[in-house]
Amino acid sequence: MRDPAPPYAHEGPHALWHVSEDPSLERFAPHISATAQTDEPLVWAIDTRHLPLYWFPRDCPRGTFWADAQTDPRDAAQLLGESIRVHAIEQAWLDCMRSAVVFAYRLPEATFAPHPEVGGYWVSRVTVEPLELAPLGQLITLHDTAEIELRALPNLWPLWNAVVASTLEFSGMRLRNAQPAAYSGKRALLRDARAPGKAGRRRTSLP
Repeated sequence: MRDPAPPYAHEGPHALWHVSEDPSLERFAPHISATAQTDEPLVWAIDTRHLPLYWFPRDCPRGTFWADAQTDPRDAAQLLGESIRVHAIEQAWLDCMRSAVVFAYRLPEATFAPHPEVGGYWVSRVTVEPLELAPLGQLITLHDTAEIELRALPNLWPLWNAVVASTLEFSGMRLRNAQPAAYSGKRALLRDARAPGKAGRRRTSLP
């Protein structure tokens, strides 16, 4: 399993969460997600350290990345700058970031275990009922408070391709919703980081 992402400001205690735009969910039953690499039905949760990966509208394409002990300092300097963690989105999604209402369900931990390949994700094989429902609040403000850089770009692909080719840790979500890469005379990678084990230690599975 990969190392966890670095801590962020005002992180809070460890807990397990499900994030949704639907505030009416009463239970979470095991299911096979569209991006699953196994046929086993599971309930997925994200821990507090990696909860910021979901501080976005559900369908917002985003690339998130950070350094670990194996990261080349030159990659960190070039792509992170002075930031510890960077979340990149398209400028076209800023209005939705400002208006989206997103909720975090805190889940009971007793039946969950860490996913064996994907750091920050936990799985349960039985139905669970949430302990708490909390609105996340203004998503851009969350990033500011956590001191996570939110980088808004005209197009995600030049940065994302550089991140994927680097020694940084990364997680990409909903990249299929991103604007097409501008033609540059080179084939764009257009990689949505979804399948663990297919592209080395940095690839993330997304339930």
